[in-house]
Amino acid sequence: MNINYIEAWNMLNSMDNILLITHSNPDGDAVGSIFALYGILKKLGKNVRCEIKDIPAVMQMLVREDAFCDFREDFVVSVDLADPQLMMNDIKARYSDKVDLSIDHHETNVTYAKNTLLKADAAAACEVIFNMVSEAGFEIDTEIARCLYVGLATDTGCFRYANTTASTLRVAASLIEKGVESAKINTDIFETKSRAYVMFETMAMNSLRTYLDGKCAVLLITKDMYTKANITESESQGINALPRQIEGVLAGVTVKERTNGTYKISIRSREPLNASEICALMGGGGHRLAAGCELSGTAQSVINTVVKFVKQAIEEL
Repeated sequence: MNINYIEAWNMLNSMDNILLITHSNPDGDAVGSIFALYGILKKLGKNVRCEIKDIPAVMQMLVREDAFCDFREDFVVSVDLADPQLMMNDIKARYSDKVDLSIDHHETNVTYAKNTLLKADAAAACEVIFNMVSEAGFEIDTEIARCLYVGLATDTGCFRYANTTASTLRVAASLIEKGVESAKINTDIFETKSRAYVMFETMAMNSLRTYLDGKCAVLLITKDMYTKANITESESQGINALPRQIEGVLAGVTVKERTNGTYKISIRSREPLNASEICALMGGGGHRLAAGCELSGTAQSVINTVVKFVKQAIEEL
C-alpha cells in the first residue's frame, strides 16, 4: 500500500524494536539514509538496529557504533531499496518478504513492502526522509543533517545531475543551515582519492573499449584489479561515472566481476537514452540516467549482451 509522509511518520512513531535495512554494496544515499533514520528514531526513544555492510571508507564518519545491537525486531524498514533482490544475501534470505515499510525514490520500486513511501521525483531517499520529518515537525540535529546531506550530494553527483531540482537544492540549503560542513564533505567525497584508488582507476581505464561508433563506452573491472589495488568493490563506486564523461558517449557502462561468477552492470546514460529501460530488459532497473542489473556468463558474452540492448535502445530513439 502506498502511503504519504504523515502516515509513514505515524507508523514509525508507533513502533519499537525497529530493524533498518538497505541494498548491498551501499552508496552514499543508502548509508546516509539508514544512519539518518537511525538517529531520528533513537531521538524518538526507539530501539533500533541497522543491517549494513561494506560501507565505503569515505563514509565511515556517518557510522553510529551503537547501531548494530542485537534484539528481536518487530518492524522492518528498508531505505533506498527498490527490489528485495538487491538486499545482501543473508538479509534477503530472512527479510525479502517481511519488510513493513519501504522508504524510497526509485520509480522502479516493485512495491514489495506492506507499506511504501515512494517519491520518484525526489533526488535521493535522503530527500524523502527530510521531507517526511519536516512535514511531521521533527527537528533534526547536525549529525542527522550530515547523513542526509551525504545521501543528497552523492545521488546528485554533487548537485550536477539532472535529478537535482529546486526542491533538492532547498533541502541542501536547510541541511547546511543545520551546521553541515558541505565544503569539507564535498572535498572528501568528490575530490579526494586514495593512492590505491588511483591505481585501480588507472587499470580500469586501460580496459576501456568503445562500441556503436563511440556512443557506448565500456569498462571491465575484474576481481584481479581489486586484489592488485587492494580495494573493495564498495570503494570503487566512483568508477561508474567515468565512461559517460567521454565526449559523444550516450551510454557509459561499467561491468564488474563478482566473486560468485556473475557480473554487476552499471549504466550511466545521457538524454535522451533511458538507462532504466535498458537495464529492465536484463532484469534490473534504477533511474532514467543511472541504472543497473546483474548478468551471468563470460566477460565478453556479458559485454555483448549489454551492447546489444544499448544498440537497440539507441536505434529506437
